[in-house]
Amino acid sequence: MNRLPRWARAAYDLLVARRSALFDLALAVITTGVELGQLFDGETPVGVVRVGVIPVGVVPVVVTVLAGSVLLVRRRAPLAVLIAACAGAAVLVPLGYSPGGAPVVVALASLADLRDRRVSVAALVPTALFLLLASISSLPIPIGAWALGSYLQTRRRYTWALEDRAATLEREREQLDQIAAQRERASIARELHDIVAHSVTVILIGVRGARDILPTSPRVAAETLERVEASAEQSLAELRRILVLLRTPDNSAQRRPQPSLDQLAELVAGYRTAGMPVRLELTGRARPLAGGLELSAYRIVEEALTNVLKHTDPTQVTVTLDYGRTQLDVTVEDNGGGHDPVPSADSADGHGILGMRERAAVAGGSLDARPTADGFLVTARLPVGEAA
Repeated sequence: MNRLPRWARAAYDLLVARRSALFDLALAVITTGVELGQLFDGETPVGVVRVGVIPVGVVPVVVTVLAGSVLLVRRRAPLAVLIAACAGAAVLVPLGYSPGGAPVVVALASLADLRDRRVSVAALVPTALFLLLASISSLPIPIGAWALGSYLQTRRRYTWALEDRAATLEREREQLDQIAAQRERASIARELHDIVAHSVTVILIGVRGARDILPTSPRVAAETLERVEASAEQSLAELRRILVLLRTPDNSAQRRPQPSLDQLAELVAGYRTAGMPVRLELTGRARPLAGGLELSAYRIVEEALTNVLKHTDPTQVTVTLDYGRTQLDVTVEDNGGGHDPVPSADSADGHGILGMRERAAVAGGSLDARPTADGFLVTARLPVGEAA
């Protein structure tokens, strides 16, 4: 019902209200009929006018009809309805009639159904004693009516609890879907940034280098442009892969294997070819790690080198992987301190460092990016668990 438009909910509420009103009307008519049948089923009391074979008294009929009519408001004031029904029966008994107590029984069941259990129990005792002492009914009848009303209340509350639980679960599911979608968008944003920033930077540096050496070394310039072309084709393939995954609801599209630390030497060689004096150092005992952790480490190195290529002109860049017993330390350090600083994560251009921090956090680690006396230092600490 929460998903229906406002007009549909209003129509549904009106339908439920009308159905309840019709039920109460039918219940009042049937109860009044039963009570009139019980009231005049026997000898005519003294002073009562007889019409044909059916004894009819104006006072008992009016009292019975009024007692039955108050059942129309049993949902709004069940306790007052019970008192009115008992009062009607109390008027008829001294007149020599024997009411059946049907309005009282229905009012008692309604009270047990619609009000707090303590209120209905408090009303049950005097009502049962009144019906017993007035010789209207035995104790099992009011007790049974109260038990029926209590059962209806328990069942209704149980149904409400189930509906509320279902609504809560639906809200939680929607919130989880939103969180998952937000995480997926952040992941896609990181992937796109890594692919585009890295590739465009390498292409730009390659094109500039080829332009500079074209007059003097056209062969070298041609080789540089070939490497730029290969890098552009690879980036285009990566972008197409991501777009296919986004357009495929069931994620059944063919996935390209994600890069790992085994390809880090190739990545460093590509930057070295682009003119960056970068070297790779490995310390500790290298070993296979979880795929997600290797991807995070690879992307952190890739983004750090891209920042160095874009914002500095170092004479030495060092990429270090330190395989510890419980963590992997990834360090990228350059000595290009005399040039434009790498943008901070708080600036408009700081998505790269922000993305690196997010990748480290997703892997359960941390990342520190700060300027040094000679250049800039990026250090990521990623937990890898105990070594086998």
